[in-house]
Amino acid sequence: MASRADAPSGHINGGVQSSFPPRRNSPGEPRLPAAIAVAVAIALYALLPNTLLLGPRYVVPTLEVILFIPLVAANPRRMSRQNRLLRRLSITLLLLIAATNLAALVLLVRSLVIGDAKAGGQLLAAAGQVWLTNVLVFALAFWELDRGGPVTRIRVGRPRLPSADFRFPQDEDHDAIQEVAQRSAAKSGWAPGFIDYLYVSITNSSAFSPTDTMPLSARAKLLMATESVSSLAISVLVVSFGVGLLQR
Repeated sequence: MASRADAPSGHINGGVQSSFPPRRNSPGEPRLPAAIAVAVAIALYALLPNTLLLGPRYVVPTLEVILFIPLVAANPRRMSRQNRLLRRLSITLLLLIAATNLAALVLLVRSLVIGDAKAGGQLLAAAGQVWLTNVLVFALAFWELDRGGPVTRIRVGRPRLPSADFRFPQDEDHDAIQEVAQRSAAKSGWAPGFIDYLYVSITNSSAFSPTDTMPLSARAKLLMATESVSSLAISVLVVSFGVGLLQR
């Protein structure tokens, strides 16, 4: 019996044959976009007002930097190396950023509900910081989880990839007109990168629902729903608070 690795590169799906060419000999996804997102998220938290912080200002950011340094050291330019320890460090860093931003969101909601007019401008600016961090956190979560993570998506052949959490337009454009089809995953070996997940997170936060990329797994649906609800809460509270300030 042929092994999974010996399976043919094409398969029949609904009577239409889709070819899956070998993955390009890629050195790995660039580290810089995701690294910038992490750095911005850490900086945004460090710049929040004292009333929205957990403990001393630089304790959490310092811990996040300590977790981030070995991740960058392991893959300084390209996402090419992955093991269990690196994977755990990456998920731990993501959870820490997410948890502290959630705490800041709860404290922000409390402050906006109380309606402290003296800190009005500061709270509105903080709301923007929390919203942007929220976008970055979910972009990083999508990037870390989908199809086994950034290293697996590039380095593992398609027959052995984990199940997808998201369906991108490129995943089904192979039967479109030539200039569109040539960018499809089936014909070019395309794989989503951090910018793709950042776009998904921005549009989900802005439209409060998926746009061109659909969640497939239960965890992807829960993540997108959580992001939509939190973004909607920030938007509604900021608008209400702003209207309240204008009426005073």
